[in-house]
Amino acid sequence: MERKEFIQTILALSAMSTLSSFKKFTDELPVQNKKMPVLFTSHGSPMDIPVSREQRPFWNSLFELGKDLQNNFEVKAALIVSAHWCTQGTYVNVSPEQKQIYDYYGFPKEYYEVIYHAKGAADIAHEVKKIIPSISETTDWGLDHGAWPMLMHLFPNANVPVFQMSIDYHAKPEYHYELGKQLKALRDKGVLIIGSGSLIHNLKLAGQKMRTNDMTPYGWETEYDAWLKKQIDERNFANLINYENSHKLGKLASPTPDHYVPVLYSLGLMDTKDEIKYFYEAAPTLPAFSERSFIISS
Repeated sequence: MERKEFIQTILALSAMSTLSSFKKFTDELPVQNKKMPVLFTSHGSPMDIPVSREQRPFWNSLFELGKDLQNNFEVKAALIVSAHWCTQGTYVNVSPEQKQIYDYYGFPKEYYEVIYHAKGAADIAHEVKKIIPSISETTDWGLDHGAWPMLMHLFPNANVPVFQMSIDYHAKPEYHYELGKQLKALRDKGVLIIGSGSLIHNLKLAGQKMRTNDMTPYGWETEYDAWLKKQIDERNFANLINYENSHKLGKLASPTPDHYVPVLYSLGLMDTKDEIKYFYEAAPTLPAFSERSFIISS
């Protein structure tokens, strides 16, 4: 483009509406030399929110991972698909500011005094809508406890803009996997996409034990966790998409879709040459709960 044409383009942009400017900007988000990794991570139990990294190996693994990501990639923004934002239809939060949502109840006062103040990424959030027009935009959300407790260790300085995309609670698993595939272009533009949930999450069964101060697993968690790992390692994504029927423990481990389906977004974003590495891989230590977490990278 000649200099004169470039100047004319800039002048035209300045005359556009805000939304049109966003669209033009995101059309030209630079493609980076490195493809951004993708994460699937547990966001941990809300009971552990005030626990330090020194006391909590899982928090520390997120902290070390965050340092590696920022040392090796230019992370322009993070998009979180959180188990704790379930909607009818799919929404993306386009707010430039992010309110912190304490969406858990009955905890001591100190649980509501933990502060994580991150900026939004409205420009890139609009890009999501452009890629998938069926997604609706909203400013009525923020960062829920499927996002900020994990982010406060991954990016403790809150120096990475973040925004969330909701889970259509009533959609079939295939929908979530295909939606992840459609977002692949963001990996080339510095966007870290994170599925945040838990591969095993039966709140009812967990509560039955925890109400009596019994924190020991039931036993079946280890069997199912090993099966899940095998499917991930062998790229048996059809079994993972059909999780309710492909293993006898599928419905027991995930009686509701909210915590499981974030993994389908992460797997949908994977390319054939990518590798999967587990940045946290401990045997289940709580009843009906898993913290298995991995990174997908080329």
